[in-house]
This record gives sequence, structure tokens and C-alpha cells, in this order.
Amino acid sequence: MTEPAVLHTTADHVLSVTLNRPETLNALTPGDRDEIVRLLSEASASPEVRAVVLTGTGRGFCAGADLRGTAATTGERFPGDVARTLRTGAQRLIAAVLDCEKPAIAAVNGTAAGLGAHLAFACDLVLAAESARFIEVFVRRGLVPDGGGAYLLPRLVGPQRAKELMFFGDALTATDAERMGLVNRVVPDGDLDKTARAWAERLATGPTRALALTKQLVNASLDADRATAFAAEAAAQEINMTTADAQEGVRSFVERRSAVYKGH
Repeated sequence: MTEPAVLHTTADHVLSVTLNRPETLNALTPGDRDEIVRLLSEASASPEVRAVVLTGTGRGFCAGADLRGTAATTGERFPGDVARTLRTGAQRLIAAVLDCEKPAIAAVNGTAAGLGAHLAFACDLVLAAESARFIEVFVRRGLVPDGGGAYLLPRLVGPQRAKELMFFGDALTATDAERMGLVNRVVPDGDLDKTARAWAERLATGPTRALALTKQLVNASLDADRATAFAAEAAAQEINMTTADAQEGVRSFVERRSAVYKGH
């Protein structure tokens, strides 16, 4: 029996999503994208999920969109088709990661190219195996970067570095990606799963709603002026102070003990 192209399990409040088409370096079909969006949407609403890990099987994290048999290769296109496909496909996927109410970790086990690189960069934290590579492959195919690349990269590394990556399309090693600020930490290949699990379990024992609001504030801050950012911060803290976890955090401080967060 053929395994699903997207595997998922939940244990210890961590949702693990694994791209499982190693023969294509986990290139994403439209169905794969829809499944990841569904899983992230359900994770946001589920009290059983308090952190998410995205990774891949085999030598690749994700080689981008699987274009075989699509209008991009057959030429069967009409005006508006490309923009519509991007809105409902690649852009919807990246937005689902950015908008997920639970912290998301990318555990990049190999090549992350095109949309696959952007899928990693959209996550809140990025761990990379030493063998991982990041490639802004679009220019090699004569394409404009899509899947949110021109939005994400300048915010992560600045416009000059973003242009260098996108203009040349050279492969970026995990070490260089870490140096540029695209990756939080590089680990030996054999330690990737263990490290990702440790980080995720630590997040899963944290104040889940506070983390969700923090993620929202940070993501929105780059598009906001100071007054808007300060107002959003005050509103978020107002909302957060009504949660049981916030009350537990303050109480544990007063009682000089470690806080025990329940995620609500």
C-alpha cells in the first residue's frame, strides 16, 4: 500500500508534518499543499496541538512546486490563470504557516528550493542539518520568485542580500544560511530530528496563547508604524492577561516556583 505524500502524527502536543515523496525531493503537488494547509488550520483550532514541526523524508526537505503535468509546462493557460493559481496555491500555503496560531519549526533535512525554501523561511524557527541547502531556484527557470519569497527574504536578510540570492540562484549552504540569519541553528544530520523534537516539546509546554499573540505581533510589526505596533502590543497583552496561563505565570512568580502551563 502506497504511503501518503504528507505524513502527520501528534504526540506530546506536537504535530509532526512530514513531506513524503523522496523520489521527487518532496516537490509539492496541489493536493500536498492543500493537505498541509488543512493540517495547519486544524492545529490552530486544536487544544491538543501546541507546536508544529515540518520536515521531509530522504535527501530533500522540499524541492518546491511539482510542475509536471501542470499548465506551467503544457502551456494550456488563459489570462488570470497564473495569478489565481498562485493565490490559491503557493501563497495560500505560506500564509497558512505565517497565520498558524501554534509555533512552527522547520527541520530542514536536505535541499530546500524555491517554494520549499519559502516554506521553511515562513516558519517561526528554522533548524537545518549540515547537509541542507537553500536555493532561490526561480531565476534558473526564468521565473519571478513566488510563494511569498519577495515578501519573506527582505524581512529576514534585507533587500541587498535578498536580491543577491534571487538574482543569482546559487545554492546556499546551511552554515551560510545561519550566518545570514535565515537559519536559527545548524546541527549534524543525525541530530536534526532529536533537536527539532526537543525544541518543539519545549514550546509545547509553554504558554500557548501568549506564543500565538507574540508570533502575531512580530509578524505584523514589520508592516506597521510604531503607533500601530504599540497599540497592537497593548491589545495583545490585554487579551493575554485573561488566559489561565498568564495567571499561572504571575502566580508562580509570586510563589517562587516553576510555572505549569496548560495551553489556555
